[in-house]
Amino acid sequence: MRFPASLSRNLVLLAVPLLVASCTNAEHPEERTEEKAQTAPVEEPEWFNLRPEAEKAYGYTHAVRIGNAITISGAVSMDDTGAPTAVGDLAQQMRNCYSDLDKVLKHYGCTFDDVVAENVFTTNMAEFIKESGYRNTIYTKQFPAGSWIEVEGLALPEFMIEIELEVHSASLIRNARHTIHS
Repeated sequence: MRFPASLSRNLVLLAVPLLVASCTNAEHPEERTEEKAQTAPVEEPEWFNLRPEAEKAYGYTHAVRIGNAITISGAVSMDDTGAPTAVGDLAQQMRNCYSDLDKVLKHYGCTFDDVVAENVFTTNMAEFIKESGYRNTIYTKQFPAGSWIEVEGLALPEFMIEIELEVHSASLIRNARHTIHS
């Protein structure tokens, strides 16, 4: 296939500066590394255990923050030893879940206003829907994105609901930058 002479000349004119730029950067890779280090500090994960012994026994971490994002594992209605609470009472289990989630959010200096996604897993969707109005007291500005999923069972048969969150907060970036540069 033959290209018109003007198109070939334009492609060559475009390719030469790109080739020169890539060769220049290849000659000094340390400059690129230093530049990246100055513009984007590496964020180390910050792990948080709400109930360290129970979480260790079950093999999970309640929350992990990296930069301005926090992932919070599903909260269930349990005491500090990991034993189920409010057995048979979905409404109370839901309140207990939100209470634990609030503790995790406060640990990071956040509120439910910072939640961008909420996923609810329940063994009784009809009952959850009847009780879901309680969420209006939790999310007073805006509901997050998320899903409500009915499941056959959760980690223990006594659990009727599990709520996991994803959080985004610009203040976490400011706090992290302050920590890095101070």
